[in-house]
Amino acid sequence: MLSEALAAAAAAGGTAVVQAAGTDAWTGLRQRIARWFGRGDEAREHVELERLDRTAGALEAAARSGETDRVRDRHEAVWQDRFETLLEGLPAEQREAVAEELKALVEEHGAPSQAAGQVSGNVFRGPTAFQVGENNKQDNRFGVQ
Repeated sequence: MLSEALAAAAAAGGTAVVQAAGTDAWTGLRQRIARWFGRGDEAREHVELERLDRTAGALEAAARSGETDRVRDRHEAVWQDRFETLLEGLPAEQREAVAEELKALVEEHGAPSQAAGQVSGNVFRGPTAFQVGENNKQDNRFGVQ
């Protein structure tokens, strides 16, 4: 089982893949993710590029068919699981360094920063209510009633 920090890195990776697909950031992220998974193995890198392309294609098709939310959620979970599986398969002494590589490439390709007191890195679809602040008390800094 992965530590909370490693699981968070895997989740950020899954989110980054889905959010970047179909955007200007896709090409760069796609290459870096494939290289990260390949770990120097060109054949494996090629397989990962094909998987990433299938994800992008599925997301594009979903946007045309109106099933975007379901398909995005599914692919985000699939990629998170793939990242977790790779990290779990590494020797314990390598996990932190490889997770740091993943975090760096996600940050480089536009993942939201985690500033204190801000809600970020979340995807809200449809009507959503949330609270921020100490002890989950209502914080009206955003003018939300």
